[in-house]
Amino acid sequence: MIVPALNNAVKSLLTRAGAENPAGDTIEILCAALECDRTQLILRQDNIPDDLCEKALQMARRRISGEPIQYIIGTWSFMGRDYKVGEGVLIPRDDTEVVVREALRLIQSVPHPQIVDLCAGSGIIAITLHKELRNATVSAVEKSGEAFAYLAENARQNHADIRMIHADLADCTDSFADGSLDMIVSNPPYIRTDEIADLQSEVQYEPRLALDGGESGCDFYEMILDLWSKKLKKGGIIAFEIGEGQFNYIRDLLSDHGFTDIVGYPDIQGITRAITATYTGQY
Repeated sequence: MIVPALNNAVKSLLTRAGAENPAGDTIEILCAALECDRTQLILRQDNIPDDLCEKALQMARRRISGEPIQYIIGTWSFMGRDYKVGEGVLIPRDDTEVVVREALRLIQSVPHPQIVDLCAGSGIIAITLHKELRNATVSAVEKSGEAFAYLAENARQNHADIRMIHADLADCTDSFADGSLDMIVSNPPYIRTDEIADLQSEVQYEPRLALDGGESGCDFYEMILDLWSKKLKKGGIIAFEIGEGQFNYIRDLLSDHGFTDIVGYPDIQGITRAITATYTGQY
């Protein structure tokens, strides 16, 4: 089967099953199955071996079952870099660019910033900060063993010399001295427990540990602020990714924990997706 015929077969399979983006998924599947980029895919007119055709069709069947395309192809891009992903780790999303870009903007003037990424997952935040900031020392804390394995592999693959801590964020505060950090950044679990069952089928494949923010969705923000605020220097920055409708509550939490200059930032849909604040050192 030549590439155009395989392309049509995969796309037809996805279309008949009602896939939301059959053309886009087909390209991702064929590039992964044939180990080529999009330009190479367009140019190829050769016959594809039967085993590779079946591999592509099997990937399409997995997609039809609801499995995320990112898990199927095993890698995904975030802010220009590729990251390995799969079952057991949260999928990189464009939403997270909001908090990363604001964190970079706010910390860029600090000569040798000390930064920790809590609930680091696949490492997209910690690795991006390390690669984009000269002379930064970046640590990444992750509890899940499955996610930590992806964190370690992504750091290796992206040549990121970050400190990786495999621990619950509540159990490793002693690894950092009080007043030692210039920035804390986190994309913690922030979905309300009672909302998880109603999430789209793709999201159900992702680890509950990375989604469940407790009854209010804000358990991890409360925990981080209770346990980690004093690790910041006076004038240090905290930057969170947050869920829809959570800004006011988290703003008040930050204020109660000694933070000022509290600002929210919208994503491309106009939803406040990130919040930053400055620590006064008085909590």
